[in-house]
Amino acid sequence: MTFNKDINKQLSQMGWSSFFQDQLENIDGETGNPARVVGVKRNSFQVSHGETEWLATVSGKLIHKSNVLYPVVGDWVLLNDTVISSVLQRRNELSRGAAGRRNKQNASPQRQQIIAANIDTVFIVCGLDRDFNLRRIERYLTLVYNCALNPVIVLTKADLQPDPHVFVDDVESVAFGVPVHLISKDDTAGLMQLEQYLSFGRTITMIGSSGAGKSTLVNRLYGENVQTTGSVSESLNKGKHTTTSREMIMMPQGAMIIDNPGIREIAFWEGEKGIENAFPEIEQLAGACRFNNCSHIQEPGCAVIQAVNDGELSKARLESYHKMKHELDYLAQRQSKSADKVEKDRWKNVALKVKAMKKGGYNK
Repeated sequence: MTFNKDINKQLSQMGWSSFFQDQLENIDGETGNPARVVGVKRNSFQVSHGETEWLATVSGKLIHKSNVLYPVVGDWVLLNDTVISSVLQRRNELSRGAAGRRNKQNASPQRQQIIAANIDTVFIVCGLDRDFNLRRIERYLTLVYNCALNPVIVLTKADLQPDPHVFVDDVESVAFGVPVHLISKDDTAGLMQLEQYLSFGRTITMIGSSGAGKSTLVNRLYGENVQTTGSVSESLNKGKHTTTSREMIMMPQGAMIIDNPGIREIAFWEGEKGIENAFPEIEQLAGACRFNNCSHIQEPGCAVIQAVNDGELSKARLESYHKMKHELDYLAQRQSKSADKVEKDRWKNVALKVKAMKKGGYNK
C-alpha cells in the first residue's frame, strides 16, 4: 500500500517508519488504513492519521482471540472505517506488572499491563518535594531498562529547593549516564534542554508519581494549557493527581508526548537486562568477587561487600539492588515454570489424543 506525499508526511509526523510500512506491504489477509492510537476510552479508542482524530472500536477478533495484540496508546492499527481490525507489530513497549499487590506479602503481579507502545524516550518525572526518592528512581530506571528503552530523568519543582543541584548530584550517583534535567517554574533553561527530545516524529512517554508535575510539564512545553492540572496541597506541599487516562499529545515542536496517570506501584514484568543496566557499578564490582556465583550477601572475598565496607558503595544502594534482583529472579522463575506447564499440558493433551485414537474413540 502506498500513499501520496501529504499522507506520507502526516503519518511520518505521527511516527510512521519503514518498520511499519514493511509490515503493511507484507501483511496477509488484512485490509484497512493505518492510524495511530492516541487515547483510550472505556470502550473505544481515539485514533489519528495526523490530521483528523476519531473514535474507533475493536473488531470481534481482537476481543476474543488471545494470541493477537490488543491496542494501547502508541500502537499503529489498521482500520476499516471506525473498526480496528488489527494491530501492527510494535517496535517496543513500556510495560509493568499490573497494580494490585499492595498489602500482599511476597505477592507478584499476575498479568502484564502495557503502558505505551512504539516509544523513543521515557521521561521519568520526579518532583523535588516529598515525591523525591532515590530508591523509587532506581526502580523506574530498572523498569525502563527491562523494556530496553531510553530513560531521561526530569526533576520538576526545582524552585522549591535552595540548591536543587544537590539533588541532581544525588540522582546522577544512581543513574549512570542518564541525562538529568532540572525544571523550575521561574526558569526556562531546563525546558529548553528538553527540546532536543521533541523532534519531528519522535514519541516520548512520561512516568512518575501522581502530582509529580507531568501534566504541568506538558503544558509548559506546549506553550499553553492542553492538560488539566491540580493545585498544590498546602499541607503536603505536593501536586494533586489529575491525569486519569493515557493520552498522546501532538506537540508544536513535531513530537508526541504520552501523559500517563501516576504510577502507584512500580511492579516489574520483564526481567531481562534491567538490573545490570540500572546498577552497573555493582555488576562491575562483581567481576572481582572470589566466586563467580557470588550473591554479595556474606561470601568471603566479595568485592561488592568490600566496597560497602570501604565507603565506595552505599549500603542502601546494595539493599535496593538485592530487593529488585530478588523480585526479578522470582518473576523469571515463575514465568519459566508457567512456560513449562504450558508445554507439559500440550504434550499431555497430545498423549490423550493418541490414546483415544488407539482405542478408536478419537474424532478429529
